[in-house]
Amino acid sequence: MKRAVRQILFLLVLSGCAPAFVGLQGAELLPVFDQANRLYEQGQFTNAAAAYEQLIRSGYGSATLCFNLGNAWFKAGQKGRALAAYRQAQQLAPRDPSVRFNLQFVRKQVTGSDTVNQSLWQRFLSTLTLNEWTVLATAGWWLWLGLLALREFRPDLQIALRGYTATAGLVMALLGACLGAAIYQETASRAAVVVVPSAVVRRGPLAESQVFYQLSDGAEVTVLDEKQVSDTESWLQVRDESRRIGWLKRDQVVVLRPVTAGSRGR
Repeated sequence: MKRAVRQILFLLVLSGCAPAFVGLQGAELLPVFDQANRLYEQGQFTNAAAAYEQLIRSGYGSATLCFNLGNAWFKAGQKGRALAAYRQAQQLAPRDPSVRFNLQFVRKQVTGSDTVNQSLWQRFLSTLTLNEWTVLATAGWWLWLGLLALREFRPDLQIALRGYTATAGLVMALLGACLGAAIYQETASRAAVVVVPSAVVRRGPLAESQVFYQLSDGAEVTVLDEKQVSDTESWLQVRDESRRIGWLKRDQVVVLRPVTAGSRGR
């Protein structure tokens, strides 16, 4: 019964393809977005996904756009690409209930579990966007500087403000550490999602290397290294949730990259 309710809720979320583009910049892109929505409504889900991706490649990102892209790919039967799009939407709107619900729904269909193998610290950092961590760290910095300046201008308040200044300094340091960790998590540790029915993971970055294991559509991995073996062939060293490390072809996955809402020129 509970599973049926979850499926109904998921279909309700899919039925509305977010008709407004939050954070759209550039009137010339509105026709492309409207066309993508029309294609979705007409059931041309693959074409709709291609139109949404055209906007993303143009450098305009929003949680709404990535969410729509995920809906289109799911309707087209591409669970891996849908999961990747929902994860990109989660980067921009980590607390959005629709994004979280769809991501968990697809992830459970792929792996049987609606959660990903992350540490408590990683889950904590993911509750805010990188921009939000930056704002908090900056606010903590200015608060601490303001208290220091007030103590200089009002020597009579130095004793009274000592505890507040020390607390603000500690908070600033903690927020700065969280910001640094969030930047590292988003840039140094690249994630990827398998987007083919079966991705062959080998022990080396060559087609002749021994087969190690296989990953199904929608499997989530961490990218450790990349090797370009020719002009048309590239291999990624990845680690799966079982911490097995091997190599697979670059074209078998979508590598998640940081998306900045309303930005251009990525």
